[in-house]
Amino acid sequence: MGRVGHRTVSPTTPGTVIHQLATRLRRLTPSCGPVRLIGVDGHAGSGKSTFAGRLSTVLDGAPVLHLDDIATHEELFGWTGRLLEQVIEPLAHGGRARYLPYDWNARGFGPARTLPAAPVVLIEGVGAGRRALRPYLAELLWMDVPREEAWARGRSRDGEAQRDFWTGWVAAERRHFAEDPSRPFAGLLVRQFPEGYEVLPGPAGTSDAPLSLTHRDGPSAVC
Repeated sequence: MGRVGHRTVSPTTPGTVIHQLATRLRRLTPSCGPVRLIGVDGHAGSGKSTFAGRLSTVLDGAPVLHLDDIATHEELFGWTGRLLEQVIEPLAHGGRARYLPYDWNARGFGPARTLPAAPVVLIEGVGAGRRALRPYLAELLWMDVPREEAWARGRSRDGEAQRDFWTGWVAAERRHFAEDPSRPFAGLLVRQFPEGYEVLPGPAGTSDAPLSLTHRDGPSAVC
């Protein structure tokens, strides 16, 4: 995986970080058939969905797979086989993926959705950088928010009605990352500030990235 340089420059154009990151991702070698599959991982509440949405826009509407659509109440993290069968294997063969999204309110699977084998596909959610998926990723981004801060954001976002769910979720997430950590394998870290995002080298980064500068964008959402 590549590496972003260390020098920080004050932003002059909003969106500099994400546009440069998008350019970098487009230049990567396809990793899953014709697809450059990009993982966006981090603790629940760390801003993965917001960041992936902004990145998708800059990537001309790159498809985004939300792992919330793959997980279920009974399988918060036990969805690897379903993801490989419904999404990864079809993309690896150059075809359109077809998966059944989970409805968290109805507690069942909804109508099938398709995911094209686009040049860049984003997969975001807790566990996007898990061991079973890393061989198919062209790059892994980690939303670098401390877990207690991220969980506090998530609890605030979801409200009192989801208190019991969050109690179970936190325990499950702790177990997952203890057994199958993602951050050590991230090529890039994404951090949020009041003025936007900063992209830094990750633990798995190398020194040969096409980007030579680290910028901050503005503004940024936090959840």
